[in-house]
Amino acid sequence: MTVLLPTAYLPPISYIATCVEADDILIEAHETYSKQTFRNHCMIFGSNGKQILTVPVTKPMGNRTQTKDIRIAYELSWQKNHWRSFEAAYNKSPFFLYYQDYLIQFYEDHHTFLLDFNYKILDTLFMAIRLDRNIGFTASFEKEPKGIDDKRMELVTKPQWFHPEYVQVFSSKHGFLSNLSIIDLLFNLGPETLSYLSHQ
Repeated sequence: MTVLLPTAYLPPISYIATCVEADDILIEAHETYSKQTFRNHCMIFGSNGKQILTVPVTKPMGNRTQTKDIRIAYELSWQKNHWRSFEAAYNKSPFFLYYQDYLIQFYEDHHTFLLDFNYKILDTLFMAIRLDRNIGFTASFEKEPKGIDDKRMELVTKPQWFHPEYVQVFSSKHGFLSNLSIIDLLFNLGPETLSYLSHQ
């Protein structure tokens, strides 16, 4: 079945696990953009624990701006800051050096729209974990779409998603942190990532 999801920046593990279960992925492009969500935030495991990274955005139509029209702001050096955070958090992980080449392009090039940026990252992540799924976008907003597994709100509002523990770089210091960005899983499990997700 096709699953309907909000856009997400370096999505949480639960988001990618949902994609693994689906036949096709449909990304909501026409919703009114919601701030302070994983649409432009991700969570990684830094030396001080959970660390939130944010892509700064602008809303051309104010609070009525649809997700497809959200633009990325480049006044601040957020790309450099995010990449340095990844290096600090994961340089000692087993697979960071192997997979960094998949992602570094997104922190060197500029993308105008958040939706396109997130899509290209998601497609690249699928390639990295060897997940073969089609990704499309909604043509219009439907409150109750038919024949689609609508997960737009569930992934945002449901309680903390728990999954089996795996070894994390700083888990001996802070304990295990669940449902971080998929890159935490990828950099720590590498080629076993898809197998791990398939058993959730």
